Amino acid sequence: MHATTILMVRKGGRVVIGGDGQVSLGPTIVKGNARKVRRLAKGAVIGGFAGATADAFTLFERLEAKLEQYPGQLTRACVELTKDWRTDRYLRRLEAMMLVADKEVGLLLSGSGDVLEPENGIAAIGSGGNYALAAARALSDSEHDAEAIVRRSLAIAAEICVYTNGNVVVEALEE
Repeated sequence: MHATTILMVRKGGRVVIGGDGQVSLGPTIVKGNARKVRRLAKGAVIGGFAGATADAFTLFERLEAKLEQYPGQLTRACVELTKDWRTDRYLRRLEAMMLVADKEVGLLLSGSGDVLEPENGIAAIGSGGNYALAAARALSDSEHDAEAIVRRSLAIAAEICVYTNGNVVVEALEE
């Protein structure tokens, strides 16, 4: 997935998801302050997306519905969403990835049917995801808290990836 960077870090009793605000159409920056990280399930879940914006909004709506159907069960809601994502003719065409987290678990979701819990509580998606992931892993043993790691790692990704900017939105949950 291109044109964004989303990073999740779980450390010290907090889970933080942050993302940049750049929206690109080919080689052109269309918008610099998009909000790709948001709260779901009345604030109990945070999530971020990479990929086509309309597709991501559709997936967020579907995830909200699954969270209402399975309250307090993020993993089950995500498994049900990805089942639909793979089998429904309409959803199958959606091009996006998501990182979602609640107080207990953080997950990476894809249209390939992936529902993955990241190792060491760190995951990233998007075109700048590998840069942010590497930076976060390097900073994870430091004295920095989860939010500081997310902010610094996204800044590093923005310095390297042309599809990532420094306009960052961060959401956090206490465990």
